[in-house]
Amino acid sequence: MKEQTQPATVRVFIALAPPDPAKEELARVLRPAYDTHPDMRWNRVEDWHITLAFLGELPAETVPLLRPALAGLAGDHRPPGLALRGSGNFDDRVLWSGIDGDLEELHVLAAAVRTAVRTCGVAFEERPLRPHLTLARARRGDRSSVGEIAAGFAGFTGCRWAAERLHLVGSNVGRSSGPIHYRDIEAWALGNGNGPGQQGGTSGLTRG
Repeated sequence: MKEQTQPATVRVFIALAPPDPAKEELARVLRPAYDTHPDMRWNRVEDWHITLAFLGELPAETVPLLRPALAGLAGDHRPPGLALRGSGNFDDRVLWSGIDGDLEELHVLAAAVRTAVRTCGVAFEERPLRPHLTLARARRGDRSSVGEIAAGFAGFTGCRWAAERLHLVGSNVGRSSGPIHYRDIEAWALGNGNGPGQQGGTSGLTRG
């Protein structure tokens, strides 16, 4: 048997993840749209996340360099209180739910994450933080489905929850024609006060 070779690069981002009750609450609201719009490329509920910094393709050997810095800043930042609220789309192609709650604290955390990444010597494209949860993508040529679905839950307001962990996530985007999958490379509890080296588990995003 041939040994499975590890990829030389990994597509990486840093994110927060809603807890299961918050995801299930929104999934119930979206359930009718799953039936009426089966051709949408729906993200798996277990993979829903709020991106704080998108790092793109990194050399695999670079990823471990991020761990101490991210563990340290996670321990120094308390969990922001957030909620899923409303709907919208990007370019009639990408369906999302908005984020409400401690947005100032969320922006402070994202800025700290990006500073930590740069301090590790990792270059990435700076994108303005637009807190949202990506839910689905329309097929090429479909310019109506996303708007129809977004209108159906525009008034949605979910329960408030604490974003308890900071996730370093890898994805298989661009590596196959199948569905996108995400896996936690590592995750750290926010606000544990223990600084570098404290791992807080991997709840919120799937391993795969």
